[in-house]
Amino acid sequence: MVIIQHKKGRAPKKKTGFYKGQKVALLISSRTETGFVAVINGIHKGILYKNEMFQPLEIGQKIDGFIKKVRDNKKIDLCLQKPGYKAINPLFRKIMDKLQQRDGFVAVTDKSRPKVIADLFGVSKKEFKRAIGNLYKKRLITLEKDGIRLREKK
Repeated sequence: MVIIQHKKGRAPKKKTGFYKGQKVALLISSRTETGFVAVINGIHKGILYKNEMFQPLEIGQKIDGFIKKVRDNKKIDLCLQKPGYKAINPLFRKIMDKLQQRDGFVAVTDKSRPKVIADLFGVSKKEFKRAIGNLYKKRLITLEKDGIRLREKK
């Protein structure tokens, strides 16, 4: 017979019930040096880091968000855009719309400053680079030295 004991007799860690990528309802409850604390679905707290927010938030504001990471210590990191590749499809549309509005050219590249990208598209530089890379592979845009151009259909 094998008996498994936990270190120092502690009970096993309980799970939070949240998982990466899960869409949740957030209530912004307070501001900290690192960002905002939000109540998740009215039952748990998590943090939105200020360097990952691309829109202004107010205490008391209700907004949809996503679980970015559930840490071992049960703390939860949040984000406002769906994490990973699943977030890219809406961004494709946003980039293509912006290109069409501006006669097929936007003076933003993967070398542009993160603030310029966030102001124009409301996303991080990392997400933007991933999206334009995919648009380029699908031959929908061309990458130029000073911006991106909508590819002409033949």
